Amino acid sequence: MSTENEYKQAVADLKTATDQVRQFAETAKTEMKNLGEMTRETKQSADKALTEMNALAARVTEMEQKGARAGGGDAQIETRSLGQRFVADDNIKAAMAEGDRWKGRLSVDLKNITSGSTTGASGTTGLVVADRQPGIVQVVPNRQLVIRDLLMPGSTSSSAIDYVRETGFTNNAAAVAENPTTPKPQSDLTFDLQNLPVRTIAHWVLASKQILADAPMLTSYIDGRLRYGLAFVEDTQLLSGDGTGQNLKGLMTQATAYAQPAGVTVKNETMIDRLRLAMLQATLALFPATGHILNPTDWASIELTKDGQQRYVFANPTGVAGPVLWGLPVAQSLAMAAGGFMTGAFRYAAQIFDREDATVTISTEDRDNFVKNMVTILAEERLALAVYRPEALIKGSFADLTTTAAAGGGS
Repeated sequence: MSTENEYKQAVADLKTATDQVRQFAETAKTEMKNLGEMTRETKQSADKALTEMNALAARVTEMEQKGARAGGGDAQIETRSLGQRFVADDNIKAAMAEGDRWKGRLSVDLKNITSGSTTGASGTTGLVVADRQPGIVQVVPNRQLVIRDLLMPGSTSSSAIDYVRETGFTNNAAAVAENPTTPKPQSDLTFDLQNLPVRTIAHWVLASKQILADAPMLTSYIDGRLRYGLAFVEDTQLLSGDGTGQNLKGLMTQATAYAQPAGVTVKNETMIDRLRLAMLQATLALFPATGHILNPTDWASIELTKDGQQRYVFANPTGVAGPVLWGLPVAQSLAMAAGGFMTGAFRYAAQIFDREDATVTISTEDRDNFVKNMVTILAEERLALAVYRPEALIKGSFADLTTTAAAGGGS
C-alpha cells in the first residue's frame, strides 16, 4: 500500500473509531439517566474504543508530520486544503493554461503580493546554492478560536433566519373544585417573531500570476491565511459583535448582565466567587450553566490562587487535566477582553446558521489585473447567529472586585 493510500485508510479508521466513541458516549448518557450509573460493560467498551481512537489519532498526526518533513515524492502525504483543492480543480487548471486569455470578474482591494514582496538576503551564490527549507514561517501565530465550538451548529439556504421566541408566561394554574361555580383560571403566553439577516465576512489579496505558478505552496499559504482571517473575525463577531451595520449580534451584546443573586453573602469576593454566583444566577433563571468563557490572563490569575500555606487551590502544576472551575469547563479566548467573563448554557442558548462555508475565488479581471498579470484571491463566508435564550448567558466583569483570585486565600 502506498503512503498516500495508507494515510487515507488511517483517516478512515480514525473516523470509524470516533463514531464508535460517540455511540458509547450516547449509551453512557442513557444509562446514567435511566440507571444513575454506567454499566461495567459499557465502561470497559468505551475505554477500549477511546484508547483505539487516541492511538489512531496519534498515528495520523505522525504520518502528517512525516509527510510535511519529506517535502515530496511518495513519502509526502497529501492533506489537501481548500486552496490546494481549488488549484487542483480541472476547470482552474484549464483556465490557468490559457494564460492572459483567461478572464473573470471581481471588485476588491488589499496588499499586493508579488515576487518582489519578499525581504531578506539569500545565501545563494553562483557556486553555492542555499539549502532552502520548505514552507513559510509565520511571523504571527494563529490565535486559538473556540467560540464556534461552544454553540449549537446549524445551516440555512436562506438569506435570513426567522424564529418565534416565547417572551412571557403568566402561570395561573391553581387547584379548583370538581364542579366550580366560577371559570377555571386562565394562563397567558406571549410570543415575539425574531428576524436575523445572514451576514458576510470577506477579504482578499492580490498576487502575481507568475509567483502562483512558480510556487504552488504559496497558493495554499495565501489560502490558509485568508481562511484563518475569516475564522478570526468570526470568532470575535460571535462573541462580541454589536449588531450594527453588517456586524453579527454577538453573545455579549445579547446576554443578561450579571447581578448578584439575593440571599447570598460573600465576604472578600474574588473572581472565583463571582463565577460561582453567575452560575447561581443562570440556575435561578432555570438555565443551569454548562461552561465559562474567560480571557487567558484571568484564568491564569484563578489558577495561581493559593491558600495561607502557599499551596495552589485549584491548579496542579504537574497535572494534565483541562481547565475546569466549579465543575464546568473553562474556554480560554482572546476574543474575551481581560477582566470580562461569560457563564452560561451555550448550546442551549444560541445556534450558528452557516449559509455559505469559507470559499476561495480567483480572478484576473479586477481593475487592471489583466495587463499586470495579477490575480485577485477572494475568501468569504456567510452565517447568522441566533440567541434563543439571553437569560441562559450571564455576562459580567471583575473590574469592581477589591481582591483578585490570585490574592484570595492569602497568596
